[in-house]
Amino acid sequence: MANKPTVLFVCVHNAGRSQMAAGFMRELGQGRVEVLSAGSAPKDSINPIAVEAMAELGIDIANNTPKVLTPEAVQASDAVITMGCGDACPFYPGKRYEDWVLEDPAGQGIEPVRVIRDEIKRRVELLLSELLQ
Repeated sequence: MANKPTVLFVCVHNAGRSQMAAGFMRELGQGRVEVLSAGSAPKDSINPIAVEAMAELGIDIANNTPKVLTPEAVQASDAVITMGCGDACPFYPGKRYEDWVLEDPAGQGIEPVRVIRDEIKRRVELLLSELLQ
């Protein structure tokens, strides 16, 4: 792994889970980790409830834009964290892959999204501690 690891967070729409995970990794990683996020079928904008849930913790993801998943993004990453994108995620040998089974925040109110957000934060903290060992 490179001196500064690169993590790619992937979900279908790149509008909720992967954006929250990327926001936490940027905040908690404090520049020690390169952070990418993408979706296999990205939406036009970030889920406003995910934006609200993250803002409650002082993390602003409001200006992020969903991006399409590319093979280049996977190749550039040391760790690829998928969240429900199934077989749409390309596989390259030598990468660390994890599939985080998380409920999709799309169409949900703030209370369930807070639960998803808090679980994402817990997993990002664990991943960060492992990457920076």
